[in-house]
Formats: sequence, structure tokens, C-alpha cells
Amino acid sequence: MYEGHWRLKRPPFGSDRNIESFFPANTHHDAMLKLRYLIEHRRGLGLLVGATGVGKTRLLDALVQPYQQASIPVVTVHYPMMTSVELLTYVGNKLAGDAVESRATHVDVALARLEYWLRKMASQNRFPIIVIDDAQAITDKSVLQSLQLLMNYQHTDGMEFTLILAGHPELVASVKRLPQLEDRVSMTCVLQPMSLAETKAYIGHRLHAVGGTRQIFSAAAMTVIPELSG
Repeated sequence: MYEGHWRLKRPPFGSDRNIESFFPANTHHDAMLKLRYLIEHRRGLGLLVGATGVGKTRLLDALVQPYQQASIPVVTVHYPMMTSVELLTYVGNKLAGDAVESRATHVDVALARLEYWLRKMASQNRFPIIVIDDAQAITDKSVLQSLQLLMNYQHTDGMEFTLILAGHPELVASVKRLPQLEDRVSMTCVLQPMSLAETKAYIGHRLHAVGGTRQIFSAAAMTVIPELSG
């Protein structure tokens, strides 16, 4: 109802994945540039961390969209609470696409199949992007160890895929507990809450993206919103 009243095309602050609605605050802009460098220079492993609500998932959506449109394979894991075999098999099945799904029972089998698809795609000059969101939820050390084994698989000219682990700040500590995995981290991007000025600009950007032309929030409200939302 309120969209019609304010002459908006759709809700301005919902989970809109349209890239035009993405607002690059300072730390978000910096993280986007670093992650693009990670992908395009095939540097392997990157971390994206930040508190709940700072926009990690939204940034990742905006990051991968252009690559998906360019037919670069993208696999996003939203619920990483799996065993090593399940996680590797899931990623392998996603890369296989319409091929027969695997039901591996051992890590070495799942890893070998995943490496097969990575090698096949590299021969086509296609280097997948693998994103694991909410990676701080991985509490099984063996899962991180499996990812470290996967990172050992690389082409002579660079990695044949990019792995991005995104999550809460404690993810950094989890990775540090595995020195071999930490050594594979090419960059760590930390998202910070938006400033007052950025929050005002964000609200204006999102309203404009859905066709808003009228002033909706008062100056007083625009000052209070960042304080209440964090």
C-alpha cells in the first residue's frame, strides 16, 4: 500500500538484488575493488567480514552478477553447515550443472570430482567463483581443512577458481587457527557500518532506484535512523 502512496515501483529497502540498487559506501566500494582484483587476477582465497547487517550478502550479490552475465560459473553456498564431503560434493554438483549428480562418501572422491570440473572449465578459459556465505558457522575444523586442500589445487599460471569466505569477524580467528589455510588468504576485506552522511546517501539512492521523487524522510528522521539502525 505505501508504495502506491509514495509513488514507488517496489519496496525500497527490501532484499532487492538488482545491481542498480546497490549503494557502495566507502568500505563497500573498497571491498568490491579488492574482490574484483582477487577474481580477475586469480589470486585464490579472500575473506569478507563484518557485523550482522552491514551488507556482506548484498555486496556479494552485486559482485558476482556481472561475472554470471559473462557466463563465469558462480557457486554460492548460503548454508555451510555441512560435512566436508557434503560441501565439496555440493560445489562439484553445482559446477557439473546438468550432469549426473554425485553422491560421494569420501573426501578424496568428492575432491577429485571437484578438481575434474575445475580442470575442465580451466581448459575452456572459465575460472569459477565459489562463495561461502555465513562461513563463521563452519565449526567443524575438518571442513576448513578440506577447503585448504582444495586451495592446493592450482594452475601454473594462477588459481583455477576464486574462493570467497564471508562471515562475521570471528571468521578471521577461525582461519588463523589453521596456518596453512591462513597462508592462502590473499586479502581480507572488513566492512564497517555506514557513517551518517553515507546513511543519508544510501536512503536517497535506494529511493531513487525504485522511482522515488518525493522527500519522504524529514531531516530529523534522517539523523535518527543511523543511530537506531546501527
